[in-house]
Amino acid sequence: MKTPSGRECEHFYGDYFRGRNVEECRLLKSQGRQWTRDLCKTCPVPEIARANSCQHMKLRLTVGRPFTVIFQRRVQVRAFCEKTQRDVNEPQIGCGECHVLPFKFEVKE
Repeated sequence: MKTPSGRECEHFYGDYFRGRNVEECRLLKSQGRQWTRDLCKTCPVPEIARANSCQHMKLRLTVGRPFTVIFQRRVQVRAFCEKTQRDVNEPQIGCGECHVLPFKFEVKE
C-alpha cells in the first residue's frame, strides 16, 4: 500500500472505507513503537524491502533523532539474520550467506 509520502510499503496499512481514516505502520506497531505520518518520509524500510527480500532477515526498528534536537524524528533500522544468527551490517545487501551467487566473475587478460 502507498504510504503518505507516496512510496509503496508492505508494512503500511490505511483504511479509508466509508469515511474512515485509519493509518498505521504495522512493523512499528508490532515492536511497540508509536507511528506518525512524518516518519514515512524518511523511512528506509521500503528501499530495504525492494532491494532484499530475504525471508530470514528480520528488521528491528527504533525511532529517534539523529545527532541533535534540531533534526526531525527518523526510523533507524537494525537487521538480524535468523539463519546465520548474526547482525547484518547492510540490510539492502543481506548477510551474504543466505543468497550466494551461483557463479564467480573472472577477468582474463
